[in-house]
Amino acid sequence: MTEQTASTSSGVEGAAQRRPRVLVLYGGRSSEHSISCVSAGGVLAALDARQWDVVTVGIDRQGRWWLTEVTPTDLAAVDGVLPEVRPTADPVALAPGDDGPRLHSIAEAGGKDLGVVDVVFPLLHGPWGEDGAIQGWLESVSAAYVGSGVLTSAVAMDKAAMKLALQAHGLPVGPFEVVHDGEWQRGRDRVLARVEFALSLPVFVKPVRAGSSIGITRVTNWADLGSAIDEARRHDPRVIVEESVSGAEIECGVLGAGRSHDDFPQASTTARIVLRDGRAFYDFDAKYLDDAADLVVPSGLPGEVDARVREMAVRAFTALGCEGLARVDFFVDDHGVITINEVNTMPGFTPTSMYPRMWQAAGVEYAELIDRLLTLALQRDRGLR
Repeated sequence: MTEQTASTSSGVEGAAQRRPRVLVLYGGRSSEHSISCVSAGGVLAALDARQWDVVTVGIDRQGRWWLTEVTPTDLAAVDGVLPEVRPTADPVALAPGDDGPRLHSIAEAGGKDLGVVDVVFPLLHGPWGEDGAIQGWLESVSAAYVGSGVLTSAVAMDKAAMKLALQAHGLPVGPFEVVHDGEWQRGRDRVLARVEFALSLPVFVKPVRAGSSIGITRVTNWADLGSAIDEARRHDPRVIVEESVSGAEIECGVLGAGRSHDDFPQASTTARIVLRDGRAFYDFDAKYLDDAADLVVPSGLPGEVDARVREMAVRAFTALGCEGLARVDFFVDDHGVITINEVNTMPGFTPTSMYPRMWQAAGVEYAELIDRLLTLALQRDRGLR
């Protein structure tokens, strides 16, 4: 990392005197650690070094921050092997400074100030990264960052809280039941009976706060529900059981800070997920390893239905208070009935991920999309908003 010319102020004003420094933050403690690394590799390949001064920091599976010197190739999945953050010689921390947040080496051999950071791109998926945890830390040091704030990130990450929030705004979600840790430990049979009474088969059993289809089981026989809940609990002590919703899997990206008329959120072209090889649902392997799904952009929905999906994506983005970006996932049946599945505030971000592909189809290329997100973050007010 290069030393920076001293700046007299933080944010846009200070960054205007030089290339703004962007800290690409990736890895993390969640089960989506490796997916975060792959996303970071895509962003690094597209960032224009003439416009941005880039520094990379990897968070290992124990939550330690390391200054890294990585290339996009280092962060690629090769022959089914996913990348991960390894410790380096430079442990680092982000701390407040007079001219903005500054990166500091904290090596025992003698730490040093590594300069100001203008904006952070937290390419972290899952708990302790996408759930408000890292956003709270960045807020506490007054750092500009890409994506939604603390509360929105936490609500969107929690599938149960997200569905309740969407319902409160009149948006359609499918039937679901939540299994809490204490009630499962005190009385499995009572929980199983409650879920079986409330929902109809098939159901999907998921960790409440996980993504990338990790820990998900499709249950077609009530006798398998208990083991499916146990599997989900390996990733989260809280579990959600969702009744299967018929229809095509449709996705839509939303872009914009969402805080003023000038940056009112906009919806992308919609996309459709088409599974191959008889796979029952869009699981982790189909997403990242087996090439078992076709990602069709545009989705091919009838015009009026497509317009309603795009409008509903913006409504969901606004209802949750999202900022910067989000991917809204839907089910759309043959009669045009639309159900929101979830809202992802930091979706996968490789060039072939759905969010960038949908925006490319809408006329926004990958590198331009990254630039717009970083610029939105720099322009956003700090503190309470």
